Amino acid sequence: QVQLVESGGGLVQAGGSLRLSCVASGLPNSNYRMAWFRQAPGKEREFVAAISRSGGSTYYTDSVKGRFTISRDNAKNTVYVQMNSLKPEDTALYYCAAAATAWASRATLIDGVSYAYWGQGTQVTVSS
Repeated sequence: QVQLVESGGGLVQAGGSLRLSCVASGLPNSNYRMAWFRQAPGKEREFVAAISRSGGSTYYTDSVKGRFTISRDNAKNTVYVQMNSLKPEDTALYYCAAAATAWASRATLIDGVSYAYWGQGTQVTVSS
């Protein structure tokens, strides 16, 4: 059974930092790209960042470029997102997702439908 378990969310003041973690277990093989998505109240889920199986390729949505960094430790089956200079508009439920390809086109990376597995989410709240 595949499980993705996120942690690291919390309440932080604007300008602060958080690091989210996602531990994956039960994936059929190791050839998975990983991503973070988020969903704010009353809004649609949106793509945040993706990382290739090797960790050599990453892609970010424009609103987090220069502030967020996605990384992974394959030995620990864990993907991270370091979030710096947080803004109130970053407040959302953050989800980890896994897809069974090493990498993909931009259109596929940002499309939640392309990800087969999802975690339950971790809440990030940024106060002004």
